[in-house]
Amino acid sequence: MARFQWNAYSESLRNQGRTGTGCGGIALEVGVKKAVVLLSGGLDSSTVLAIARNQGFACHALTVAYGQRHLVELEAAARVAAHLGAAEHRVVRVDLGTFGGSSLTADIPVPLDRSHDHMTDIPSTYVPARNTVFLSLALAWAETLGCFDLFAGMNAIDYSGYPDCRPEFLRAFEQTANLATKAGVEGLGRFRVHAPLLRLDKAEIVRLAVSMGVDLALTHSCYAPRPDGRSCGRCDSCQLRLKGFREAGHNDPLPYSP
Repeated sequence: MARFQWNAYSESLRNQGRTGTGCGGIALEVGVKKAVVLLSGGLDSSTVLAIARNQGFACHALTVAYGQRHLVELEAAARVAAHLGAAEHRVVRVDLGTFGGSSLTADIPVPLDRSHDHMTDIPSTYVPARNTVFLSLALAWAETLGCFDLFAGMNAIDYSGYPDCRPEFLRAFEQTANLATKAGVEGLGRFRVHAPLLRLDKAEIVRLAVSMGVDLALTHSCYAPRPDGRSCGRCDSCQLRLKGFREAGHNDPLPYSP
């Protein structure tokens, strides 16, 4: 039976005042373990890449161009991968926009100005099966690399109610990964899905990112950016991000539309 990894790193941060070593200057020794890290260029996935690097993994960052309407996040992912010293950064194109069904891939309005209390239903920004597809791609790459650690930035505290961000989903995917791969069936290793931010709120994530020296000005979180790239400040993602910075006592370095 696959054992789902919450990743003890997040718990140790709670117990030790959320301190961490900086990302710069990490020496990766010969034979270091590899990991595939899903990287969208947002606050959460960027923080997860920093965590994996600080744990000594050689990180192969995977960004998915899934047909999203705004490509600014792909640019952010490239910046973050370079900043945090990913061993490799690949962009895979899988056009989920072919199916539509989401305001992130189709001509459907992005919900704006929702209160935090109302972010419990599944909004139109949900992309059908997105995290299942993303983790499957990460799993395929990991198997070809001969590694068994997948890192992802799912969060079940300050989030928009997406079903594929829940621990139940991640636990089930990890079990599937070990049943559906040659490496898993032959017992070459056990695949683990690390979701170190799963039980942290946005303020804790901001503090963690800052403690590890992540340049959050390089990231992008907005679902409805303006043509000049500025964040809207009104979508769920912007509101949760701003709330996190405010509660963490830090200023968000990103420019927002007035």
